[in-house]
Amino acid sequence: MKQLIYLFTISLLLFSSCRSYQAKTYDFPKPVDTTDKPIEVQTKKQYSFPQGVYADNLFDGARLNNFKFMDDNKFQATISPENFPINNSAYYAFRVWSDAPKTIQVELNYSKHGHRYPPKISRDGENWEALDSTLIQLAADSVNVFLTLDVNSDKLWVAAQEIQNTTHVKQWCEEKSQHANVLLSSIGKSKMGKDLWLLDIHDGDVRKKDVIVIMSRQHPPEVTGYFAMQAFLDEILKDQPLSNAFRKKYRVLVFPLMNPDGVDMGHWRHNAGGVDPNRDWAYYHQPENRQIANFIVKTVKQNKSDVILGLDFHSTYWDVYYTMREIPKHLPHFKDYWLGGINQSLGEEPNEKDSNLGGPVSKNWIYTQFDAVGITYEIGDSTPREFIKEKGKVSATEMMQLLIFKGE
Repeated sequence: MKQLIYLFTISLLLFSSCRSYQAKTYDFPKPVDTTDKPIEVQTKKQYSFPQGVYADNLFDGARLNNFKFMDDNKFQATISPENFPINNSAYYAFRVWSDAPKTIQVELNYSKHGHRYPPKISRDGENWEALDSTLIQLAADSVNVFLTLDVNSDKLWVAAQEIQNTTHVKQWCEEKSQHANVLLSSIGKSKMGKDLWLLDIHDGDVRKKDVIVIMSRQHPPEVTGYFAMQAFLDEILKDQPLSNAFRKKYRVLVFPLMNPDGVDMGHWRHNAGGVDPNRDWAYYHQPENRQIANFIVKTVKQNKSDVILGLDFHSTYWDVYYTMREIPKHLPHFKDYWLGGINQSLGEEPNEKDSNLGGPVSKNWIYTQFDAVGITYEIGDSTPREFIKEKGKVSATEMMQLLIFKGE
């Protein structure tokens, strides 16, 4: 009998221990249903026309639901979202070419959604430039847009934003992992079996090290936020006194691609489950959120550490920092000093939008899960790329200075 009681007690302790390593759920004031929703999967194909014009979406990160001839040298590209309802993030990416050099017009047909992203073009899928604004004409209904394109036998890439699919992100992660203080691993798999990459940045023993969590690409088209995150990390990884001291004192967990399925499928907003991942930080219905949340909780508990700060990099129409009015236990004055430092360094007033605890988004999860600072770091869709790098660099420097020299 005593042996049975002992075994039952041990089993109960092990069960409780396993559960303690899981992220806790939270009933947010503004709940969102994040169970799976049906999606429309675009057909991957090459379109061919008697006029000697071709188009395709045969690459990861493409979005082209149909391409058809209208008249003369005019064509229509249908751009549809993965499902409804969805915010106005009409993302598109395709290639077009012709047997002989010619000028064509392509209408981007969004149906009931409006145009958001000024087109970028590339001849190799790697080097991008904005299409000349004189070659872009908004339709009379202010919904669709007409592009004038010079095409030839070389494929012309046309996209809402620069293509940064899972292959690009993996290459970047592998490059960063060459640094002595960076460990690259996959902490799990997405719904479609793609890796959930982690860059674990630290110097020395991780036990009891305070942790900063960095996230990016919950929403597929938001590459400007991803670019800012890259510049932010480059500053942390520099071989200079501030960065070196920071890596010795703190641990940074970086999740650079939170929604790999949505990125490669060319989604406007959602993952393969048809859900906005940045609304799934309450009950973790989606595998990506569940695995990442549990990994963070397990990691800090096993090492007797605290998450003190979470930054989630996104994109929107303009640069903005979404903050919270609630005061966390960890770093209660951080965001005011940080934004003030960025303002002083860049010479511009940071655009801060603060709010009370609302829906199940990542910044609110950082607060409810760890009593820490959560900030959504947004970069404008069309913010100049060089300024994005400068802003990423400055914001990383200001963070490191605060955490090294000023503490809490």
